[in-house]
Formats: sequence, structure tokens, C-alpha cells
Amino acid sequence: MERSLKLYSRAMCSWCIDAKEFLQERGYEFVEVDVGRNRSAYAEMMEVSAQPYVPTLVAGEQVLANFDTTQLEKFLSEHDIQP
Repeated sequence: MERSLKLYSRAMCSWCIDAKEFLQERGYEFVEVDVGRNRSAYAEMMEVSAQPYVPTLVAGEQVLANFDTTQLEKFLSEHDIQP
């Protein structure tokens, strides 16, 4: 099932960099939003995820917050999210 993906991140966040590289290497298209530079995006992330940590990935109605690439891979697989 194809869903639009939005990755909330911050500069210099190693888990964010890992998540971005993981998605890019596997051909996923996503919008990256730097919540460190955009306070309204930070508020949006807080609203959709009910937590303040990055990386946070939103795929349709599904949200994965504060994760590593192992958790990301599992999330994508469990929700049948394909590139």
C-alpha cells in the first residue's frame, strides 16, 4: 500500500540521519521536515505523535516515533509500506 511519508528530524541527529539514509537507499519517497528550524512543524509533530522526539515518521495514519533503523524496518514491514 502506497502512503505519503513525512520524516520529522533535526540537524545533527544521528538517528535522523540513519533513518533518512535507510529510506533513500531503499527507494522510499518522503518529505523531510527539520523541526529544529521550523517551530510550527515541531508543533505539528507533537500533535500527530504526542511526543517531542525525533526521528518521527508519519505514514498516513500510522506514526513511528523516536526509533532506530531496526524499528523502522519492522514498522514498514508490519504496515506493508512499500517504496
